[in-house]
Amino acid sequence: MNKYLSTMKKNYLYGIMIILIIISIVLGYFLYKKNQEYTTATQNQYNLALYELTDYVQDVENYLAKATITSTPQHGAETLTKVWREANLAQVYLAQLPISSNELSNTAKFLNQVSEYSYSLSRKNIYNEKLSQEDLDNLKQLHDYSTELKNTLDQLCTDMNEGRISWDELTKNTEVAFAQQVDNLSAATFSNLDENFGEYAGLIYDGAFSEHMESVEKKGLTGDEIDEEKAKQIAKDFIGQDRLVELNSNGLIENGDIQVYDFNGKVTDGDDNNPLTISISKKGGHIVNMNYNRDIEAEVLSQDDANKIGKDFLSSRGINNMKETYYLKEGGIVTINYAYEQDDVTIYPDLIKLKVALDNGEILGMETSGYLNNHTERNIPKAKISIEEAKSDLNKNLEIFSEGLAIIPTEWKTEILCYEFKGKINETDFLVYINAQTGREENILVIIDTPNGILTQ
Repeated sequence: MNKYLSTMKKNYLYGIMIILIIISIVLGYFLYKKNQEYTTATQNQYNLALYELTDYVQDVENYLAKATITSTPQHGAETLTKVWREANLAQVYLAQLPISSNELSNTAKFLNQVSEYSYSLSRKNIYNEKLSQEDLDNLKQLHDYSTELKNTLDQLCTDMNEGRISWDELTKNTEVAFAQQVDNLSAATFSNLDENFGEYAGLIYDGAFSEHMESVEKKGLTGDEIDEEKAKQIAKDFIGQDRLVELNSNGLIENGDIQVYDFNGKVTDGDDNNPLTISISKKGGHIVNMNYNRDIEAEVLSQDDANKIGKDFLSSRGINNMKETYYLKEGGIVTINYAYEQDDVTIYPDLIKLKVALDNGEILGMETSGYLNNHTERNIPKAKISIEEAKSDLNKNLEIFSEGLAIIPTEWKTEILCYEFKGKINETDFLVYINAQTGREENILVIIDTPNGILTQ
């Protein structure tokens, strides 16, 4: 009987083992199939991105060729707008390829500049201006490079189709597999896709992505470089030794717009859940950011009081001629934007933001990156059109409340001298900016007046 039971037990265990093996085989096959399906779907997605990229670059080349010979501003605007659109879409599909951004950085940069430059020229055409010979020469240069890019992409598609390079090997190990694949290719592929632009220096023009705009001088970032110990002392003095409980260093932050020594700490009246943070620039020891929060029991100060407190605070630190512009109030704290004024011209790029507590006027936050990037005494050009001429082009229904000169930043990090008109149409407030040199309508902002503040969009 015992022998029978023992035999039955062994058979039972064997049966379970066989079932488990079968399940493992079936499951393994199922996972293999799923993995194959996923790999196929992923590779198809990469193939689609590559083919779409190639098509859009082909369109960029064609439209750039047309732009170099167009004779009318109307047709030029239409053609250049198409270049802008196709180059933008090419960037979208380039970003979907499984290659690191470093390896294709120059290619992405080229497409970005094509997009932004064509957009800036289309605006010329929209205002019925013909392109200069320099503009046409630049477009010819861009067309030549787009031809090289298109030819390289065509060859890459051929290499993919004929199996000389595969997405699977590229994605398994980007650096190693990428290098191995490049060695195996007989024609240009991803490796020299970027090298095609090795000698491409970029255009110097008053528009987006020009080299001098990329490496823009930090005009307001004055003074000598300091070490971490000096930065810590500046932070302590700014906060106040009597209020400071502790201050800890996070080291030098080098990958931001401005290199800063970063600190966090606690103050006697601060919120433990929101520690104080402060950043001091390596160059010059300027306060770049400072922020902390505390409970505000009652709002005692008016908006005008807060505006004056902020201006006085900036003046006490040698930052003069600042004008309050927009503000947002929340939780007993008002955040105010201050812009620099020179010769009665409001200079919006030189911007500082302050957080002011409405119970006692304490400065709870400060952000100065706009000011440090841009502030300098400007040689403001003389307006070529009068304010009355600028006003004559405004919507006749705009009820004007105020007017004056302002320097505004563009999306390309350049600056334009404009007449600034504040007015109202149908209970909606607007800011309208008319170029003081050309009479162009450069921008329109809607003013949003809420119970918590005045903002624009």
